Amino acid sequence: MEILTELLITIPGEPCAQGRPRFSTAGGFVKAYDPAKSRNYKAYVKLIAQEEIKNQGWKYTELPLAVTITAYMSIPTSKSKKFKQAAILGGERPAKKPDTDNIFKCITDALSGIAYKDDKQIVAATVNKWYAEVPRVEALIRII
Repeated sequence: MEILTELLITIPGEPCAQGRPRFSTAGGFVKAYDPAKSRNYKAYVKLIAQEEIKNQGWKYTELPLAVTITAYMSIPTSKSKKFKQAAILGGERPAKKPDTDNIFKCITDALSGIAYKDDKQIVAATVNKWYAEVPRVEALIRII
């Protein structure tokens, strides 16, 4: 039986960043929690990942990993046709929010405990942002 060493997960929709933690003092204790937008997006990523893991035959792992996150963001409608064409061809890049590190954190946190034990296993990482007509995030996980 062949061991699968790569898992590619495509998350449809606009990329979402890990939000800043919010704090509550209910009950006399300080508690940190994810903002609703981050929490909902992570649940969405987990749902898609579970399906892809099953379809691709990925096995939960505790081995060292390399993760490549590629975020494809919508091209702003307010931009010129020339800009849109350049964006599709990769000549324009989205130097705007969300930040690459926050996209990475959101995706890897969501996959932790599902595709791998803990995100501390990630020993190599690459994150890119591109424009695309179809917004999405592609997460490639490789055992190294």
